[in-house]
Amino acid sequence: MRAVVYRDVNDLRLETVPVPRIGANELLVKVAVCGVCPTDIKKIHFGTVPPPRIFGHETAGTIVKIGTRNSSLVTRHSSLKVGDRVALHHHIPCMKCHACRHRSFAQCETYKRTGITAGFEPAGGGYAEYVRVMKFVLPGVVKIPAKNSFEEGAMLEPVNTVLKAVKRLNLLRGDRVLVAGQGPIGLMFTKILQLRGINVLATDLLESRLKLAVQFGAERAVLASQLSTLNPQLDCAIIAVPSDAAVTQALQLVRGGGQILLFAHTKREAGSWKLEAGLPSSQLQAPIFQMDLASICLDEKDLIGSYSSDFTLQNEVARLVFSRKLDVRKLITHRFPLAQTAAAIQLASHPTEQSLKIVVGDEVTSLTSNSEF
Repeated sequence: MRAVVYRDVNDLRLETVPVPRIGANELLVKVAVCGVCPTDIKKIHFGTVPPPRIFGHETAGTIVKIGTRNSSLVTRHSSLKVGDRVALHHHIPCMKCHACRHRSFAQCETYKRTGITAGFEPAGGGYAEYVRVMKFVLPGVVKIPAKNSFEEGAMLEPVNTVLKAVKRLNLLRGDRVLVAGQGPIGLMFTKILQLRGINVLATDLLESRLKLAVQFGAERAVLASQLSTLNPQLDCAIIAVPSDAAVTQALQLVRGGGQILLFAHTKREAGSWKLEAGLPSSQLQAPIFQMDLASICLDEKDLIGSYSSDFTLQNEVARLVFSRKLDVRKLITHRFPLAQTAAAIQLASHPTEQSLKIVVGDEVTSLTSNSEF
């Protein structure tokens, strides 16, 4: 089969690799579409994991083979059969360890294992024609209703991460929340908050995205440079861009007892394999962030983070997306065939005013930008 293989920093190659073999109670899924995620972009650009790997984890496709004697597989969570159109979920926690007991699923060692692969060290595998879905991540597999598209199925994973983050916040109906950044993730935050009765103040650097923020339910949308002139009384700020300046500003604008949630600050220093190779880590170290700690202590503000997904929210996420209360179709602006994955990642890492969510796959509906944008 064809797959896009990560060979080194910024080095992606379309190669021919074996179709993955599946074991007992595993699935072979023909990939229809896979979203381009900033997490994979970070790994590709900064070499935070050793090659070779096949990335891509926002994946939807069709079950073509099941590792049993029958053409169906009954799990504790669902009944799956050959021909089912499914959305995949590559991380599942053990539900037993210290982290899981505290519902910090992303810190679970089992969760940190990737249960979907197209070859090499498991890394999601969605940038390939077929993926192997291992037994331990089957609880995250969701069937896609007939009325919904593969693209909507592929969006379950990023929506899950956003809903998980929202549920970490102590918000009441009528509260005012800043969402800094109105890219695909920021727009998801804006809509989910609006559906929960929250008044959203959206900011971005692009006027075009501010217009979209209003369409997605923002009460008000302003350029980030204008925010300090408004002096808003905020109950919470969600930082959906990797901007330290936005964090500093949020700490000043959120009232006492409020919360600041970091969602996009995911870049650590160089991976250990780079250090072992004798390459300088200083080039990839994140700068030290300074703040007035008294603003946290005396004003009783919470500075928290949220990372990755929560498979226990899958059913709620599926209802939200498949009902189109959160219409993720409006977020997808560009579609690339598998052979052009490198170009898709290049666009996603250097977004334009016309680009939002970017997906790849040979079964996507169009290779051009979304005319509705």
